[in-house]
Amino acid sequence: FDVCIFLDDVRKAHADHGLVYLQKQILSQLLKEENVQVWNVYSGIAWIKRCVCNKAVLLALDNVEQSEQLEKLVGEKDWFGLRSRIIITTRNQLVLVTHGVEKPYELKGLNNDEALQLFSWKAFRKHEPEEDYAEQSKSFVKYAGGLPLALKTLGPFLNGRSPDEWNSALAKLHQTPNITV
Repeated sequence: FDVCIFLDDVRKAHADHGLVYLQKQILSQLLKEENVQVWNVYSGIAWIKRCVCNKAVLLALDNVEQSEQLEKLVGEKDWFGLRSRIIITTRNQLVLVTHGVEKPYELKGLNNDEALQLFSWKAFRKHEPEEDYAEQSKSFVKYAGGLPLALKTLGPFLNGRSPDEWNSALAKLHQTPNITV
């Protein structure tokens, strides 16, 4: 690839700074310049199109939430050179469908054994749960649905807590799911 670009947490960056900010991030990496001036979203679109049309670009967009984000950041397939690749991570499959993504790939979560082992490393610092916490550990693993980030978040949170605190935490999660998990 001529240039590789990674935009972390597009959803948050868009909410905090807007699409022009994200376009500037792309253009800064394409042009290898710090202070790229983009006046509005439409001038950003035109500039990105001009810069990527003859290049092999690897562009990764993390946590895309809205189809508008894709429209304004990557536009159509004909924007990019032939050897370019765009990788999009999203929790919203509709974003990909709306944008006409040709080859969506859905990542599978960890299987139960892998998930329990990861959770155990994070909660107990060993490869299996402590005996007193075995059933509760399985409940948290089931709640996490095999998602590594959820397991990595829950494990340290529960580390060192009593079984009663574990039960309380699980009850609260089922009552009011924490969307950051």
